[in-house]
Amino acid sequence: MVSPPGSALDVAVGGLLDQIADQLGVPVPERLRAAFRAVPRHLFLPPTLWLRDGKGGHEPCDREREPDRWWCAAYRDASLVTQFTELPDGDLVPSSSASMPSVVARMLMDLGDRRGRVLEIGTGTGFHAALLSYLFGAENVTSLDVDPGLVRRAEQALRASGQRPELHCADGAGGWQPAAPYDAIISTCAVRAVPLPWLEQVATGGRIVTPWDTAWCNYGTLVATKQADGTAEGTLAPYGSFMLMRAQQTHVELRRDVLRDGQHPDRSTTRLSPWAVAGNDLDAQLYVGLHVPGAWHSWDTAGEGDRTRLWLADDQATSWASVDYDGRQTSTFAVAQYGARKLWDEVARAYEQYVAADRPGIDRLSLRIWPEGRETRHEVGLPA
Repeated sequence: MVSPPGSALDVAVGGLLDQIADQLGVPVPERLRAAFRAVPRHLFLPPTLWLRDGKGGHEPCDREREPDRWWCAAYRDASLVTQFTELPDGDLVPSSSASMPSVVARMLMDLGDRRGRVLEIGTGTGFHAALLSYLFGAENVTSLDVDPGLVRRAEQALRASGQRPELHCADGAGGWQPAAPYDAIISTCAVRAVPLPWLEQVATGGRIVTPWDTAWCNYGTLVATKQADGTAEGTLAPYGSFMLMRAQQTHVELRRDVLRDGQHPDRSTTRLSPWAVAGNDLDAQLYVGLHVPGAWHSWDTAGEGDRTRLWLADDQATSWASVDYDGRQTSTFAVAQYGARKLWDEVARAYEQYVAADRPGIDRLSLRIWPEGRETRHEVGLPA
């Protein structure tokens, strides 16, 4: 696409940098300011963007029909959905997006001042790869995406921007051994466990920066450093909510895969409010997600009157639980649990630990990652 006159572009990028600084609470470092000015964001966006409609969904914004609106979206500090994919059940879900620029800046800042080779997982639009190329040199950047269409479009946009990192269509869960070891691995998709190849391919002292995800809560970014013993240690930063890596996705649905006729759950009551563990407290949600692996939840407000139900299930579709608010009192709630795992009991124990630990914020949580067989395992810690 044709870029606007230099003055208009300078104003747009300057405005975006001001928005980023407001989000960061500090000035944008000069090297990042230079990178954002050298790599115009609009070059990496498709003709149709999908913007939030204020009702929980998205609406299209076409560059030809609404050029001013499209341009404003391109230089607003917001994430933009750029692609939808159809699931086997026919539902359309976002499958690629242009990340929120202030989050991009935070991730680049979390890489530190290191130099050397960088592996990016999730090329997407190519914007992030272009920024990395400016900062590290295109000859030092390798970027992977599992979607061949995205790789082709990103390659065209990168050419237009003057940046030429090495691109490959590949599953990022496997890393990219030919260019290893890397001084940094940065991911634009979330993970629930650091893939073993990442741990193996990052150099000792190298850094892994990746959005984090649990089945319970999609929130946070891991910043970890490879240790001499082959493990990695890091902390979780309080930003980031990214699409989960495709290799780690599961598509379990409550009514299709979990609930069955003839199930007879155990029944009890609880004084723990379901909103305490699945409400607005993201720190509590993340703590629960880290300590109750594979458990997810959904709210059901379709009952009669003011009744509300919190559903819980595991991603193996073997266990479920429900917690009911009767619309009248909040001192006790009815609980039903079915399957090998007593999911509500697990969640309640995790919440008790969270309260006993003085309700730690995400930035107080640490992760240590070990290689174990063909996978990794992680241990959650609370820094002294």
